[in-house]
Amino acid sequence: MRPQTWRTALPCVGALAMLLVATLHAAPPARTVKVAVLTPGLGFGEVLAGFREGLGQLGYRENVNLSLLVEDTKGTGSDVKAQAQALVAAKPDVLVTVGTSHTVAARTATSTIPIVFTWVGDPVRSGLVPNYASSGNNLTGVSVYSGPLSGKRLEILKEIAPDARRVLCLVAKESIAEISFNVAQRTADQLGMTLIRRDVTSRDDITRELGALPKGAFDAIFHVPSGLLSAHINLLIQRAREDKVALMAHEDEMVASGALISYGANYRRMGQQTARVVDRVLAGMAPAEIPIQIPDKLVLAINLVTARTIGLKPSLTLLERAERIVE
Repeated sequence: MRPQTWRTALPCVGALAMLLVATLHAAPPARTVKVAVLTPGLGFGEVLAGFREGLGQLGYRENVNLSLLVEDTKGTGSDVKAQAQALVAAKPDVLVTVGTSHTVAARTATSTIPIVFTWVGDPVRSGLVPNYASSGNNLTGVSVYSGPLSGKRLEILKEIAPDARRVLCLVAKESIAEISFNVAQRTADQLGMTLIRRDVTSRDDITRELGALPKGAFDAIFHVPSGLLSAHINLLIQRAREDKVALMAHEDEMVASGALISYGANYRRMGQQTARVVDRVLAGMAPAEIPIQIPDKLVLAINLVTARTIGLKPSLTLLERAERIVE
């Protein structure tokens, strides 16, 4: 995939998202509705916070006309399938899932209860839906578009750290991680950059792989999107700070926590956007009738404190494009 391909794909999908957002939502039902949420928790807490906030803005009130069942798996473990089945057994009106692995678990658990996913990197290549126009099944939701944007993120990393040649990539055993890495690899080949890949399946793996690489082994770190690495982004932030190298992330709260730069969706806004999709389902619309959305806004964020710490000075052009600057 060429680095510029995302520019042509994004408007087409974005038009579908704008059309949906423009549609007025129905009034919340008088009866109490039951919404279940399957989330990895940890760093994804802001997604749930935004979801709750979005439902509130639409007139849903917990313990009044909304019963919210939250299953926090505290990461991605072997029990996710069982936890998804437990939520399905509660017979919710809608099952909301955060992340690709949790969505796959929910899809395995039910083919009848509507599933609204969020923060799924690439629902098409992950095999969840055949296309963005219609799932043709009981799924719909909001894709974070991580896979296609990986090439663009690498371009931005090269822009802010032009001397970076060797880029460390920790790749989790998740479909979105593999998809994102492959896109980034093609872009790296065009930019003359070398991606140093290390596969990980747990926090211990991350710690071990980072510890095995001596200082000077890489010039930058590229956060390959995955539930695992997002949950433990602090380990990458710490190593990047110690080695004084750039860390490219994919969510601006990670920049607030110390990553140098990010480009992508915002957790809270994604949660709010997901609430609007759930509202349509609760109003009676079948998931297959609702096109898959992408983030209504992509945010470029830069941490100037981190930039000074590692000895980088972002260009004025890059700073002017930034939506969020941490000082």
